[in-house]
Amino acid sequence: MTHPVSLTVLDDRPKDKCGVLGVWGDPDAVRLVYLGLYAQQHRGQESAGIAVSNGTEIEAHTGMGLVPEVFTPRDIERLERARQVPEGDRASTSTGGAIGHNRYSTAGGSKSCNAQPLLETTVDGPVAIGHNGNLVNADAWRKVFAEQGRLFHTTSDTEVIVHLLASPEQRSTPDPLVATLRKLQGAFSLVVLYPDRIEAARDPWGWRPLVLGRLPGGRDCVASETVALDVMGAEFVREIEPGEIVTLSDAGVESRRYAAPAERLAQCVFEHVYFASPASTVFGQSVQVAREKMGAVLARESPVQADFVMPMPDSGRSAANGFASASGLPYREGIVPNRYVGRTFIKPTQHERRAAVRLKLNVVSEIVSGKRVVVVDDSIVRGTTTREKMKQIRDAGAKEIHLRISCPPIRHPCYFGVDFATRDQLVAHGRSVEDIRKFLGVDSLAFLSLDGMLSVMRHAPESYCTACFSGDYRIDVEHGVTGEFVSKAQLGMFDEREAPAEQ
Repeated sequence: MTHPVSLTVLDDRPKDKCGVLGVWGDPDAVRLVYLGLYAQQHRGQESAGIAVSNGTEIEAHTGMGLVPEVFTPRDIERLERARQVPEGDRASTSTGGAIGHNRYSTAGGSKSCNAQPLLETTVDGPVAIGHNGNLVNADAWRKVFAEQGRLFHTTSDTEVIVHLLASPEQRSTPDPLVATLRKLQGAFSLVVLYPDRIEAARDPWGWRPLVLGRLPGGRDCVASETVALDVMGAEFVREIEPGEIVTLSDAGVESRRYAAPAERLAQCVFEHVYFASPASTVFGQSVQVAREKMGAVLARESPVQADFVMPMPDSGRSAANGFASASGLPYREGIVPNRYVGRTFIKPTQHERRAAVRLKLNVVSEIVSGKRVVVVDDSIVRGTTTREKMKQIRDAGAKEIHLRISCPPIRHPCYFGVDFATRDQLVAHGRSVEDIRKFLGVDSLAFLSLDGMLSVMRHAPESYCTACFSGDYRIDVEHGVTGEFVSKAQLGMFDEREAPAEQ
């Protein structure tokens, strides 16, 4: 018996954990967050949600699917009404705000209950949380809370944060959010919505991006990527720093530290390789320019005689431009993507799997037939769909196929917010480049070297996480710990009772 599966399941592309957004004080906060979610759709296509505050209460709407599938005009209107303080209610003068979330599951699975922002009511009132990243000690904390008789409504690691915030140990401290964040091990860029404010925080290692923006009229906002600021009409102010909490409220922007940045930051280099929008600036560097430079270095490291260079749409386009420019070879578009089949459902027979790939990517035989082509893509994970794509190019008459990948081989799993395959499913795990070449059925195969990739990055090489390539994990990923995780040196720099303001 066969079961329907989405074409997205047939694609072995790596998938990011999520994207987060927050807008405070703007009358159009709901629609601005909606636009921002559209701009960050590439960060999570599984579910989406918006939570709103009117100064006293919080309401949320979440659902499975893409942004326009989750939110109807009626949903947006309901959220906008929820942002309005009921007539005659003078309990709060807060202008309120909204947070949003795009999700792809890397912890907790694809279930509607895991759609974010998570909205819970604690002893101290309602709170909604959106999380980009992955907590490697979530299971350890879940076990602790389960033994205490706490109930969980989701299977997401994000719910652990809610339980920590609501626990007596954290609530008894001068700053419960600071105390909570110090218990988390792993990657997190968070937006936390309270009735009277938004708190945005980034882990001390800086794995995932998070930026602060300013809307016309002086309203404040945060987003995973600068492309969302652009779409919302906001001005980029700065990155939220590793180990920092930024508060957006009617009082403006305030900043406090819960930890110093880690000695070795772990900014995810794969944001520049694949995840982030080419229109974004991530970790202070243009994504588009970084990818073009990666392609140029790849051309110098692995030259080949060919008739032209063509990208694997759409992820390989920037690197292919860089490769063509550096190599002197012409650039051609030999593959046309079909953008209307991403959520079509088919039966997963082998024949129909192949048809699915062919449906999504159409090779222009008049361009590739009889030619020696260099195909540039950003990465290979399992290799199954890449192999089918190469066969499709061969069937269209390509004389030679030289595949060039603008990052090193992915040999290790990611535990910090990227949905790679398991170690045994990674095509590069335990295999040589020649083994992979034979599996893919191409005439030559070359990956960008680790040093070559890092050479184009703006910051020092040691400030980037390269664990999926190198196996060099910044923290212990095998044993989740439940104690206070940030180091004593980091803690010693800050008194959690102090909250210096930063406008």
